[in-house]
Amino acid sequence: MIAINNLTFEIGARKLYDEANWHIKPGEKIGLIGANGTGKTTLLRMIVGEYKPTSGTISMAKDLTLGYLNQDLLSYASDKNILHVAMEAFERQNQLHTEIENLLKKLETDYSEDLLHKLSDKQTEFEALDGYNIEYKAHEILAGLGFSEADTHRKLSTFSGGWRMRVMLAKILLQAPDILLLDEPTNHLDLPSIQWLEQYLKDFEGAVIIVSHDRWFLDKVINRTVESRKGKLTVYAGNYSFYLEEKALREEIQRGEFKNQQSKIRQEERLIERFRAKASKAKMAQSRIKMLDKMERVDDVDDDNPTVNFTFRFSKQSGRHVVTLEDITKKYPAIDILDHAEAVIEKGDKIALIGANGRGKSTLLRIIANADKDYTGTVTTGHNVTTTFFAQHQLESLHLENEILAELQSFAPKHTDTELRTILGSFLFTGDDVFKKIKVLSGGEKSRVALAKALTADANFLVLDEPTNHLDIQSVNILIQAIQQYEGTVVVVSHDRYFLDNVANRIWYIEDQKIKIYPGTYAEYEEWNSKRKFEKAPTTPQPKKEEKKPEPVKQQGDDKNQQLKKLNQDLGKMEKQIADLESEVKKLENHLADDKIYSDQNRLKQTNTAYQQKKNELSTVKEKWEALAEQILELE
Repeated sequence: MIAINNLTFEIGARKLYDEANWHIKPGEKIGLIGANGTGKTTLLRMIVGEYKPTSGTISMAKDLTLGYLNQDLLSYASDKNILHVAMEAFERQNQLHTEIENLLKKLETDYSEDLLHKLSDKQTEFEALDGYNIEYKAHEILAGLGFSEADTHRKLSTFSGGWRMRVMLAKILLQAPDILLLDEPTNHLDLPSIQWLEQYLKDFEGAVIIVSHDRWFLDKVINRTVESRKGKLTVYAGNYSFYLEEKALREEIQRGEFKNQQSKIRQEERLIERFRAKASKAKMAQSRIKMLDKMERVDDVDDDNPTVNFTFRFSKQSGRHVVTLEDITKKYPAIDILDHAEAVIEKGDKIALIGANGRGKSTLLRIIANADKDYTGTVTTGHNVTTTFFAQHQLESLHLENEILAELQSFAPKHTDTELRTILGSFLFTGDDVFKKIKVLSGGEKSRVALAKALTADANFLVLDEPTNHLDIQSVNILIQAIQQYEGTVVVVSHDRYFLDNVANRIWYIEDQKIKIYPGTYAEYEEWNSKRKFEKAPTTPQPKKEEKKPEPVKQQGDDKNQQLKKLNQDLGKMEKQIADLESEVKKLENHLADDKIYSDQNRLKQTNTAYQQKKNELSTVKEKWEALAEQILELE
């Protein structure tokens, strides 16, 4: 489909890619990963022809169609409504529609055979291209990405940047290209839209290449992971979690080879020193020196997973109740957000506030942080509570003439320069970057500085609105570690589900203008919520003949017993299936524990893939078993 051979790309004296190779096959769902600055976006631009490689080739079929979503599309401007903009994807259908309309107009006065034949040909082609359904398709995809019917009639220019980017994504999806190249597609989506996009991409028949820092999203969509690192492209035959496991195995092998080689080198060096002392052995010493010089050296494994080595400091411990919300009502002209809502945030809570955009998450966050006072009800901040609020508008409080390091020094004088540079390094500011002035930074860079400031504050209560925006996967991991070790209280809004699952111990969501609470992790909440949706789903109506004659109580009891019997039989089958899968998983684990497997990369990959598949199957069957067991308990 696409063949990348010996690709080299240089920026000045630096080689971003150095004879890299990669073959993209039809239907593959690929996650292109790597630290910031390793060339992921550059590679996508080379594939679409925007950049030219220094050397090497990128070859593909001439008729291959590409759909490329990138952040530059934010600058696209139009005064047409978003339905019209999305339907620009159907270039040939739109052209035919215009031609058909013109021909029909001419036929009002000209009934020639030539015109009728032309009209027939155009209509046949239009129908063959499914032209009569293009508006329906556009409505369907726009709805999936969170647009209401009323939104489709609004001009593109009236939407914020994030919503305009969704329209661009809709337009690209409607083009249905052979291969989709998506650069951070979840950046401007809320959770329901991300979940819709996941399913769309899984069902998409073409190939997909995704650059994303959203680990959860990658795990749901991709079946290949390609790592851009040190100028090379390394392919892993699985999703992001598989990549982590496989990479750990490869690094373990590499670390062993490195240690063995270093031991051999030291042994040779000792022999050389001993031979040098004897004239009769000098020739042998020279021979061994040449052998060492020619030896292909094995690199030691680099640590790509830095850990947090700074500590949060706050001088006061808060009281038990951090914030109490009583009888809160908040309305906008077009929507009611909260209606007599109540909730309590207690010391040590780490709360994820989730839901679709427009449901009031950020509004509630501002009320909690005392940044929005236009509501009715009472918000009580507890004893000794000191709050730091991070949101995108906090960028305005940065001092533009300050250097990055000086900005943090003035804000957090209790921290040493080493600690501050460590924090900044976690958020991608390394070396002399810390001496850049705030005014020359991009919006994303300013956001990272503001987040670093928030984490150095003398605050025992952190309120964070989308803190993972503009962070790569490593930086998200750093933030996770930082919040996990933080002994204060946290409330966070984020669409990064991996991040939420690793930091939150309580989930808040707004439903029916009330604050609802789930006491657990995000993964537990999602499992519970999917069961709840299933239980709420409408049941299939009974045949009318059964509705006409109500059955006696005894018959209903018999039906219940029959239903229970059937459900218990199904439960027994699932238990047998679970036992079989657990046995298969155990066998595969034993294979992976065998040292011999590491000498056969193909066998290792196959075994790892089978292991991951069986683990996923086992997890799915266990979930079904739990849902069925709960149904049986309710009936009993």
